[in-house]
Amino acid sequence: MDKMSEIISQLKKTGIVPVVKIDDEQKGIKVMEALRAGGINCAEITFRTANAASVIKAVSSTFPDAFIGAGTVLNAAQVDSAVEAGAKFIVSPGFNPKTVAYCQSKNIPMLPGCSTASEIEIAIEMGLSQVKFFPAEESGGLKKIKALSGPFPQMEFMPTGGINLSNLAEYLSFSKVIACGGSFMVSSKLIEEENYDEITRISKEAMKIVNAR
Repeated sequence: MDKMSEIISQLKKTGIVPVVKIDDEQKGIKVMEALRAGGINCAEITFRTANAASVIKAVSSTFPDAFIGAGTVLNAAQVDSAVEAGAKFIVSPGFNPKTVAYCQSKNIPMLPGCSTASEIEIAIEMGLSQVKFFPAEESGGLKKIKALSGPFPQMEFMPTGGINLSNLAEYLSFSKVIACGGSFMVSSKLIEEENYDEITRISKEAMKIVNAR
């Protein structure tokens, strides 16, 4: 099994990918502790902060068995920085063929963001079978994913954006959805307040939904 297949297999088991924006290594470790206590051993740490690589390194080294990816990756330099820090997969908000090709040349699993038929055609042309569907709710949600699955039955999706406890089950009920990304259990407010108990509580609720698939 190649690296991408291994990552997709892991994502399907995980069912949910917390999207974490954080710039403090110790807080990152505590957030991961809280997620793990809630049954989630996965996180997509975004490059929306200047310290993202350091947080990925701190979390990956503290929890070597955790499934840590890097999000909001926009170019090859960020890919290198993320992988060097310990990220096991790359996620981007949009579809940049240069970044996709770079990851492929380095055998680095990547889920680029797509929300249109044209982007999915390019993804297929580049040999991809899985993409991030972003921003999910704003782009038409599960209805749009199902519509796109008609002409593109070979494509699987990781919807992210606007997903929460109220619609998680609906997304996961569709066979072409491999996992859902979301920040609802790791919101900026919860992280700022260091409300790790609430992160754990919401994570447990999310995992109940995931395990009921």
